[in-house]
Formats: sequence, structure tokens, C-alpha cells
Amino acid sequence: MAEIAIRNTQLSPAEAMFAADEASRGLGIELLEHGQGTAVLRMTVTATMVNGHGIAHGGYVFLLADTAFACACNSRGPVTVAAGADITFVAPAYEGDVLLATAEERTLFGRSGIYDVSVRRGGEVIAEFRGRSRSIAGTPPESTRDTTSRRTPSTTARESR
Repeated sequence: MAEIAIRNTQLSPAEAMFAADEASRGLGIELLEHGQGTAVLRMTVTATMVNGHGIAHGGYVFLLADTAFACACNSRGPVTVAAGADITFVAPAYEGDVLLATAEERTLFGRSGIYDVSVRRGGEVIAEFRGRSRSIAGTPPESTRDTTSRRTPSTTARESR
């Protein structure tokens, strides 16, 4: 019944993309806010995200920032992907820290864009990320694409229960 209600709700392109992002959602990342060219996401650093130095592995911090970037650059449709990105780690994050990633569009030119993402713990900056995007020509927004072809055997098994 809930599945039918979800199908009848028109999702924004960013919401639809995030709903299909099992990697980010599987890590507990939450989409808190989104608008044209913006997004705010939250992630709590878990024990499995901590490296051998006792700090959050940079890959997880990058993934949070990259997901915020993806939500911001896919806020309008068409489908947009990363052309490149870099990150500067400013301070360590630790197990239990709640991180917020705030993405903002800086400029669009043709099918390309530049986005900045700040990752913070409270008021402290943990990392600064810059993403470069490229829209894929001829693709409709996520919310209008048929994603049933992406189903995996485990998804199909869960749905048949």
C-alpha cells in the first residue's frame, strides 16, 4: 500500500536520484533540504567509518560531500554526473560526529556546472569540496525515467514477499 502512495507522488529530480542511491542511503545519509542548485545532507560517523588512526576515513567524508553535490546538480534535471571533484580535509571527524554537507551551485555554463560543498560538524568546517558537473544530453529528469530495469535479484525477491 505504501509503495502505491510513493509511486503516485511526484518526486523532484534530486529526490528521485537520492531515493535510488542505495550506497548513500545504506550509510545512513539523509537528504534534509534541496532546492535549485542546493542541497543539505546529514551523516553520522559510525564505528565502521573510522580508519586505523581513529578518525573518519576520508572516503566517507568525500562520499557525503559528493552525494550533496549530486543532489544539488541534479536538482533541475536532466541527469547530471560528476566530471571531476576534489576535496580539502580541514579537520578530522570522529565516531559519533554528525556531519552536515551543504552544497551550493556556483555557476552553470552550457551543460557544465561548478558546485561547492562545505562539510561541517556543528560550526566547524571538516572539509571543503568542489565538484564539476556535466549534464548528459538527451536524458529526462530522474523523476520521469523508468528505473525498473535497475532492479537486482535481491530487490525483486524483497518485492515478491
